[in-house]
Amino acid sequence: MAKVIFYEKPGCGGNARQKALLKASGHELEVRDLLSEAWTPETLRPFFGTRPVSSWFNPSAPRIKSGEINPDMIGASKALAMMIEDPLLIRRPLIQVGTRRETGFEQDQVDIWIGLSKTREPVDETCLKAKAGV
Repeated sequence: MAKVIFYEKPGCGGNARQKALLKASGHELEVRDLLSEAWTPETLRPFFGTRPVSSWFNPSAPRIKSGEINPDMIGASKALAMMIEDPLLIRRPLIQVGTRRETGFEQDQVDIWIGLSKTREPVDETCLKAKAGV
């Protein structure tokens, strides 16, 4: 069992499914509001590790979906500044166990990292509204 700090967007159905799986897998959750956290570049940057900057962004964010922001054209410093100003841009959830931090919920990778119960259907980071065509 791991103690998981889980940064979510309150009310997000995808985050609710992810938290339910983590709890069912025996993990202790400390849930925090991603949108109200006082992010700085130093506190946010470690969640992205070696991932390309474009993968730091939430593809379901309105400003991404509308084409206002093209993540492929943004450098790391600018991306962090934009995310601090508009946390909806951050790929979620942000997860911390001990000193390790990650972004997104790739079920197979989370399973390797801390262990997860088996599920009939995959639990991912896809927005439930997007799956429903909303």
